[in-house]
Amino acid sequence: MQTIKVLNIKCGGCEKMITDTLEKEGFSNISVNAPSGEISFTGGEGKVEKILSNLGYPKEGSPEAESFLKKAKSYMSCLVGKSKK
Repeated sequence: MQTIKVLNIKCGGCEKMITDTLEKEGFSNISVNAPSGEISFTGGEGKVEKILSNLGYPKEGSPEAESFLKKAKSYMSCLVGKSKK
């Protein structure tokens, strides 16, 4: 199992969107912790970073971490995740 720390996870909607997306991409044992920003999973780490960044959740410390666009995308992903509950 691997763990990655990302930015912009705000709530259960974000957690749901991340979990659903990673499951569709073939990852397993997914655990998302919104307060800490940590995501644990089984699968390829390099691939997960790109998937999460595309959703608006860049890896902490990455060049994309301070991108306003990534923050905006995370709000959209959050809304979609909330609507799926």
